[in-house]
Amino acid sequence: QAQLVESGGGLVQPGGSLRLSCAASGRTFSTLAMGWFRQAPGKEREFVAGISWSGTRTYYADLAEGRFAISRDNAKITASLQMNNLKPEDTAVYYCAADSIPFRVPNKAQYDIWGQGTQVTVSS
Repeated sequence: QAQLVESGGGLVQPGGSLRLSCAASGRTFSTLAMGWFRQAPGKEREFVAGISWSGTRTYYADLAEGRFAISRDNAKITASLQMNNLKPEDTAVYYCAADSIPFRVPNKAQYDIWGQGTQVTVSS
């Protein structure tokens, strides 16, 4: 059964950095687009970044542009989100996601496999 497990969340001061990781198992995730979303308390889940199955294309929401970087290692079947210059408004639960249809161009509406999330708190 497909499974995504996030790690790397925690408490960081404003201006700091965190690197989130997503370990995939149970399917051929090297053929699937993957992405990161987040949900802050009282808000809807929002798209953060996406990456194609090959890793050659990346996509970012405006909130992430210039601060966050998504990557993947298909040999290890992992995806990562490097987050720099974190702000208090980045506080949220961050979710890893995958598109179950192989070889599709990433689209934030197509992710249908989800991890359980990892908490990121940005506070002094």
